[in-house]
Amino acid sequence: MNPAMNYVAIALYLFTAFGLGSFLLKGREMYRRISAGQSEPARFLNKGARAKAMAKEILLHTRMSRFTGSAIAHWFVMIGFVSLLGTLITAYGQIIDPAFVIPFIGTWTLYRYFVLAVAWTTAVGIVALIGIRLATKFFHKSHTSRFLGSRSLKAYYVEATILAVVVCVITLDYLEHQYYVDGAAVQIVAAIKIFVSVLWFVVISNDLTMGVAWHRFLAPFNIFFKRNLDSRPALGELPEMISHGKPIDFENPKEDDVFGIGKSADISWKGLLDMASCTECGRCQSQCPAWHTDKPLSPKLLIMAMRDHALSNVSSDEKIVGNTISPEVLWSCTTCGACVEECPVDIEHIDHIVNMRRFQVLVESEFPSELGGTFRNLEKTGNPWGANRTDRNAWIAECDFPVTVIESEIPEDVEYLFWVGCAGAYEERAKKTTKAVAELLYMSGTTFGVLGQRETCTGDPARRSGNEFLYQILSRENIETLQQTFGTRGVKKVVVTCPHCFTTIGRDYKQQGFELQMVHHTQLLNQLIKEGKLKTSPHKSDATLTYHDPCYLGRHNQIYQPPRELLESTGVEVTEMPRNQERSFCCGAGGGRMWMEETIGTRINLNRVDEAIATQVKEVAVACPFCRIMVSDGMTARESDIGVLDVAQVLLRNIKG
Repeated sequence: MNPAMNYVAIALYLFTAFGLGSFLLKGREMYRRISAGQSEPARFLNKGARAKAMAKEILLHTRMSRFTGSAIAHWFVMIGFVSLLGTLITAYGQIIDPAFVIPFIGTWTLYRYFVLAVAWTTAVGIVALIGIRLATKFFHKSHTSRFLGSRSLKAYYVEATILAVVVCVITLDYLEHQYYVDGAAVQIVAAIKIFVSVLWFVVISNDLTMGVAWHRFLAPFNIFFKRNLDSRPALGELPEMISHGKPIDFENPKEDDVFGIGKSADISWKGLLDMASCTECGRCQSQCPAWHTDKPLSPKLLIMAMRDHALSNVSSDEKIVGNTISPEVLWSCTTCGACVEECPVDIEHIDHIVNMRRFQVLVESEFPSELGGTFRNLEKTGNPWGANRTDRNAWIAECDFPVTVIESEIPEDVEYLFWVGCAGAYEERAKKTTKAVAELLYMSGTTFGVLGQRETCTGDPARRSGNEFLYQILSRENIETLQQTFGTRGVKKVVVTCPHCFTTIGRDYKQQGFELQMVHHTQLLNQLIKEGKLKTSPHKSDATLTYHDPCYLGRHNQIYQPPRELLESTGVEVTEMPRNQERSFCCGAGGGRMWMEETIGTRINLNRVDEAIATQVKEVAVACPFCRIMVSDGMTARESDIGVLDVAQVLLRNIKG
């Protein structure tokens, strides 16, 4: 052995001890800071199901499949990170003895070619990821770049490290199998490989917020502890307000209860794990409607800011909103779910945003002034418009067929309760949908009844905008009414036209132990067509239309095909907008935004309307009353003659000819 290499070997062994020691100490500190977060005991339930879901999601890269090219490249890089560990162990022996191999497997030809295959695919994968990052930066400027705001130098360092390591692996294999190569060359390359690898540990040990590096250790845990145990992202219902590991009793809250997120100490350990796992890939940012209309909200930048606040040495008593997160950022969110749908490591952006809203509303009483009127309307009249409760039945007088109003318990011969909703009862455009659905049910022989004045708002606008206390009042009133209505009936069937009602009653109310068999009107009508109870005209329609996926029907509930199948059955030509199904663009009304002024950037509904107009269709079909209002208003603003109607109206028009 070259005497000089003795000193190099000793230096590298000492450097390795220092690097691994630093990494372990920082890992311990990371664990300490995350575990200090608020308790969430439910995350530890069903460990077997969680492990199965985690393995499937990681090995199949199911959350990255939409970005096919980068998903394939990332998969090979991930495999390389684990599979090439043996080459690092070999390198430690080679700096002393160039002929060193790992005992037993080191002499296998199969092992050699496995290492080579992994090294080359990892090299191609990391070059592809670097290329994607550079191309995105070159071709996408400002808000169109998903990497805007990411710490690019850190990312390039991580990618360069991986590339350097695999180049060393491939070079070492070449040198090891050349008969006339000086052993010193093997030692030098092995030394470079060790130094580059250990330096990476040293660098990340000095930065707990370097998510692009730490995610490879934290992401599996974040996926394991995600809210849902299956492949669904954390969408649909909002989580209960947890304080000290238990749901808050709003009828008798404790003095030390934590109401939402006001400072870093209020964040749950799962929330902190979310933030530490962020890779800054920007997939959430690339789909965010607020970001694409020049609002200050980027889900990625919000998570990064919260991470930097919580994992740095910032005082735990420092307020997050107003210091780390501006109010404009917090209230720009429409809770559309695009960020959660896209995130490859299952970060629960909406939950964190709503928890900060909860603190602002319930503790600080600081929220957009328009919401004050909305909250008062919900309290006094049971609807966000402040309309008279007695007018909930007004639409029935406009029908030329009988509609059963259920005064007490639902009759045995009535199959469905038709939950009309606030928009469906009061808003003129939404009332057309209500009447169309009612007429179609009547024509099909499907018996149904409505609650009329006994209905009140489900609480969705209150809950999504942070007023959990008001939501609790409204939800309990509705649950009591529904329990009285269904009595001892086993199967409680409810049909709704509003995806927000669909989600709140069908999913949020389960948290209070009340479950129903919920069906959206597009699902039920599509079923009635398939059963032959509604006969569509066989003639192809001259109408051309595009369908707008409501966020709360699509992403939040994974209902994409029933509305499309229903439209196709009517013979209309459906032209999809570029952004459709799980990547549909929000109308701008969710998360309480329906009742807030949109004064920053451009209007979200105009962005969506422009996309619809570009398809050159005659009509836009929707399946949500909020979407109908927003898209209709957008068409008016653009002075377009494109019609906007509900899917049910398209069907009714076809059947009636």
